[in-house]
Amino acid sequence: MTCQPVLRSTITCPLCGHRQEESMPSDACQFFYDCKGCGAVLRPQSGDCCVFCSYGTVPCPPIQEARAGTGKGCCG
Repeated sequence: MTCQPVLRSTITCPLCGHRQEESMPSDACQFFYDCKGCGAVLRPQSGDCCVFCSYGTVPCPPIQEARAGTGKGCCG
């Protein structure tokens, strides 16, 4: 049995604190995100592959699959 990745995550802007639930791409990293609160363009923190891994409540699907042992992870 394989687990399906979670495809929704709530991003919290580190600048203004605005929270927004978003859909994540299932097969790619998302490098940029425009905050709906203050308009800032968020980028991944050092060591993270995407904005969901840096600011989301759930990491991106490729990372979820890698942690479950069913995928290769991001950008690799």
